[in-house]
Amino acid sequence: MLNRYARAFFTKVFTPVARLFLALGISPDVVTIVGTLGVCFGALAFYPRHEFFIGTLVITAFVFSDTVDGVMARMSGRSGKWGAYLDSTLDRMGDAAIFGGLVLWYAGGGDDNLMAALALACLILGSVVSYAKARAEGLGMTANVGIAERADRLVATLVTTGLVGLGLPEIVLATVLALLALASLITVIQRMWAVRVQALAEL
Repeated sequence: MLNRYARAFFTKVFTPVARLFLALGISPDVVTIVGTLGVCFGALAFYPRHEFFIGTLVITAFVFSDTVDGVMARMSGRSGKWGAYLDSTLDRMGDAAIFGGLVLWYAGGGDDNLMAALALACLILGSVVSYAKARAEGLGMTANVGIAERADRLVATLVTTGLVGLGLPEIVLATVLALLALASLITVIQRMWAVRVQALAEL
């Protein structure tokens, strides 16, 4: 949902930033890499210490690089397979760092096995959601279905985690993580079914 309705808005917002970076000679790949490093730093340096609000602010400051690099690539005429590959690969790293940071806190100082398990489920299932689509495309099929898109999962997690850092009861985060894990599982099943239908149609 966010992919459909927010992309155009944020593209317009970050176009001046993209234009400035290009004028400074910065490449889209550099923005992608720096953005991912910033997300990983924010998640792994602050979340394991239960500094959820600060960590979320740092992550948010870098997470929009995913939009900026795309705008830069289109403006410079450098959109291509390498940029798309780099972007999607590093996106997975950033997502894993976010949920991994939550796992580290709740499996350690947070001492909450249920929360750790929910965050771990989101990490694993989120990766499988992405893999299910990538593998389908590698086989010449499509799997552009599902109720849990990456942007939706990311926004829900960051907003809730940041608010928990400001005092929101952790039961809210537990509920969000449980729903995201369930939605991710459903998405995996939807994508597997879509590929199965296409594969059977080719027989």
